Amino acid sequence: MKKLTLTHIGRDSWGRPVYKCGERLYVDVDPRKDRSPEICTKQGNEFDGEPLSPIADNTKVEFVPSRDTW
Repeated sequence: MKKLTLTHIGRDSWGRPVYKCGERLYVDVDPRKDRSPEICTKQGNEFDGEPLSPIADNTKVEFVPSRDTW
């Protein structure tokens, strides 16, 4: 199983939590606290880029310091 450690770096212009792992940016497109995270890459690897590709289903995600939810 692949592990992805996501460090919270802020919220984009749509209010979605943005995370970083290495040099790659990710976004939680459904950050409601009663839902499972839906993590996607950011188009162009830009902070305000649109969500692009979802991560693989078998990826274990760790949020640092924690998941940012609504």
